[in-house]
Amino acid sequence: MRLALGVSYNGQPYEGWQSQLTRNTVQDKLEAALAAFSQQKVSTLCAGRTDAGVHGLMQVVHFDTPLQRPIASWVRGVNAFLPRDIAVQWAQEVPASFHCRASAIARRYVYALLESPVRPSVEAGRVGWVYRPLNLEAMQQAAAHLLGEHDFSSFRAARCQALSPVKTMTRLEISRCGVYWRFEFEANAFLHHMIRNLMGCLVVIGQGFQPPKWILEVLAARDRNAAAPTFSPDGLYFMGPVYPAHWGLPDRTPAYDWLP
Repeated sequence: MRLALGVSYNGQPYEGWQSQLTRNTVQDKLEAALAAFSQQKVSTLCAGRTDAGVHGLMQVVHFDTPLQRPIASWVRGVNAFLPRDIAVQWAQEVPASFHCRASAIARRYVYALLESPVRPSVEAGRVGWVYRPLNLEAMQQAAAHLLGEHDFSSFRAARCQALSPVKTMTRLEISRCGVYWRFEFEANAFLHHMIRNLMGCLVVIGQGFQPPKWILEVLAARDRNAAAPTFSPDGLYFMGPVYPAHWGLPDRTPAYDWLP
């Protein structure tokens, strides 16, 4: 049967999602736990690979297995073999036609940012940080220019393997809770480092170093050198993919409520 899992993780100690020779990635830890639980090799595919230091609130993976176990045991059993900072949140049997990446119609990310004269301590590695005040209206004006279909080449990492830089941003909402800022992104897909590069530009605008319309110049340039430096991965969370309702998969985990 084919199983889908919703997985959350603190990405700080790991070298990203995708398996590496060092075996210190989230995929490596998950597949080792699945193998220990099922007593057979398991290979997973994920909805969206995350970089080193980036967290996951609901990464979705799928794999095929001949093992017949109660669905609930795939959560409790696999979690017994996982490190404390990675956890399977849910498991669900899906049709063989389901593909965690190809079946998704959108992806969601959130960036949590601390605005404070003093660097993070308790939340170190879990939030980005700026010490200069940010202007909400200026960032919202810039964000409005990013909605819709655009060539996001200026926000694309050199190592990006996407076939096209053209993506459709359907949501970019910015809000504040005390000293914490929350940036929510939703698009049909994202380029490598796209959100961290967008964050670099939004922060530059929020701090008053560039006007909101500068983001249009960066978009039009289609050149990575036109944008601000890549922002820290610390506050970036993959909220998970969005699937059509007919798959019947959860669209959130309890971890969503933890963020400011």
